[in-house]
Amino acid sequence: MAKERGQRAEIEAARGDAPCDLLLKGGLVFSSTTKEFVRTDLAILGTKIVGWGERESKLTIDVTDRYLVPGFIDAHMHLESTKLWIDEFVKTVLPLGTVAVAADPHELANVMGVMGVKELAKASAGLPFFFGICASPCVPASKFESPAFSLGRSDLEAILELGPSIGVAEMMNYPGVISADPEVLDKIAAAGDKRVDGHAPGVVGADLDAYLVAGVESDHECFSYREAHEKRQKGMWVFIREGSASKNLKELIRTAIENGTDRLAFCSDDREPDLLLESGHINDILRLAVASGLKAEDALVMATSNPAEYHGMDHLGSLGPGYQADIVVLTDLIEFNAEKVFQKGRLVAEDGKILPGIIDHATPASWLFNSIHLERLPNVEDFEVPVELKSYAKAISVADNSLITRSKRVRWDPTDRNLCRLSVIERHKNTGRIAVGIVDNFGIYKGAIASTVGHDAHNIMVIGGNDRQSALDMVACVKRLTELGGGQVAYLDGVLLAEVPLPIAGLMSDRSADVVAKMLKAANSAAKSLGSSLESPFMQLSFLGLSVIPELKLTDKGLVDVNAFSLTSLDY
Repeated sequence: MAKERGQRAEIEAARGDAPCDLLLKGGLVFSSTTKEFVRTDLAILGTKIVGWGERESKLTIDVTDRYLVPGFIDAHMHLESTKLWIDEFVKTVLPLGTVAVAADPHELANVMGVMGVKELAKASAGLPFFFGICASPCVPASKFESPAFSLGRSDLEAILELGPSIGVAEMMNYPGVISADPEVLDKIAAAGDKRVDGHAPGVVGADLDAYLVAGVESDHECFSYREAHEKRQKGMWVFIREGSASKNLKELIRTAIENGTDRLAFCSDDREPDLLLESGHINDILRLAVASGLKAEDALVMATSNPAEYHGMDHLGSLGPGYQADIVVLTDLIEFNAEKVFQKGRLVAEDGKILPGIIDHATPASWLFNSIHLERLPNVEDFEVPVELKSYAKAISVADNSLITRSKRVRWDPTDRNLCRLSVIERHKNTGRIAVGIVDNFGIYKGAIASTVGHDAHNIMVIGGNDRQSALDMVACVKRLTELGGGQVAYLDGVLLAEVPLPIAGLMSDRSADVVAKMLKAANSAAKSLGSSLESPFMQLSFLGLSVIPELKLTDKGLVDVNAFSLTSLDY
């Protein structure tokens, strides 16, 4: 998509023969192409930047010695992980300098299908924000998961026809790509001349070659410098992720420092509202990158022009004449706090706050609610671990701040506090399927926590201690989730400790960001009181069912050996 052509009035203002609407005077304007700051005035007419330098203007704002940079762009994220409906998300991140995202709504698609994605596109239309939607090719993520809906090529094509559509989202079924599965390749072909995002943790060598030859162009799942370096060597775009549960910047930033910023961008992937409010969004990732040794100019390119280039957001990512006037005014290049944010030439936020009247409430459709459909409530016996006492079994071993789990050989002993039980309950089609497994290093040895956020099929996930009372608490968790219409809960000895109602598809709240963040903090604190030492226990729980991230996961169909891409038994 080419940059929008200028109209006569815009060209006249650019020449200086007609006044502009707004002049930002005295600032240091960032050039993403030369990676330098230029002291000059910035002239805006309507929604566009029309020139650098002194101009006659209807309104002048003094930004002397301030840094003027393009609005920030998140190269890959899931709105659903913020637990906020789209208007509240934009209200939260726009004052932080984020003006656009590349969103993969596959969480919503798993629960609500194409109609859910269309509703999201509809809700985004009136917001001062570019909400780029990617068509999700892996709904479900694999054959081992049970969503409410499955998307085929025709469904992807329907999403790609939407106005904000920018390409095909993360192709998580990398074994299917590498083995040239016809159905998988057909979904890649649906992208046409648009991008296809990747999801290939640990894939290197000849397997990576096959993945790239198939047409996948990016990856946000690198978990080592060597992996990221090889992918860049072979021409792949690498998105450096810093989310709530998975934090890769510290490990991967070396590739930008040592080898430059070509084909690199930042993404948040999964950031919860407490992290957004306390630390920030892309501005926080910029702060962390610079603190890790990356030059501010390089970091800014990775947060602006690079993601714009990759995703074809040709109207964004630059402050050059002819680009959309999405501008962030910074006081320094260390903290990256936005003093002012302009979107389409209009001041929309100041000093970290959205201005009144900028964002209208986007009411979610009523049919997005009431998404839990259970054949019956589980009982205590449903949560019994089907392994002989003291025999060897496979446990899902968790590492903090990582989505990668390990398959660990353990001796099943219910008195071992390092072990707890995990269950996944199918919640979409009344099948009654319940799977049970063992988790190591999650920490919960008493009580239970549960969530209807369970990537990517979003069945109910409940984890608890190994005694009978914990099993009763697991039952209580599931019952409460059905009453809430979805969410996250924690119980101990039959008492509700905390809850986060998420009634929109069982994934998102209809409340404000500060309220959701407060509830989420209380829920995570409750989980920690039950023994977990993980930074984000609920986020970590939600990924224990994602059957396309190594090594061992649990879905409603059973234990999945991701490396072998097959179901496996609990017995070792």
